Amino acid sequence: QVQLVESGGGLVQPGGSLRLSCAASGSDFSTWIMRWYRQAPGKQREWVAVITREGEANYVGSVKGRFTIARDNAKNTVYLQMNGLKSEDTAVYYCQTRARGNVEYWGQGTMVIVSS
Repeated sequence: QVQLVESGGGLVQPGGSLRLSCAASGSDFSTWIMRWYRQAPGKQREWVAVITREGEANYVGSVKGRFTIARDNAKNTVYLQMNGLKSEDTAVYYCQTRARGNVEYWGQGTMVIVSS
């Protein structure tokens, strides 16, 4: 059973920073492609960032240059460093992966509110 647990959300002022973490269970974590998604109030869930097994990263255009995804395979954890936060970044952030026979797993989400 794969479990994903996000943390690090909270209230931050515009222009501020947060670092989200997603702790995963599973000895094969290093083989998983990890993604961050977000869902703003009243909107559909959107993909934010991805990191491959090899550590290659890609981002949705709206966060490029502000967000950085990283992974620590020794800690079974993926991070999302968010800088220069804007009100439109307010959302619940989820980590996601497909593992063990291409089964999709999601965390419970962590809320990020960007407001003055």
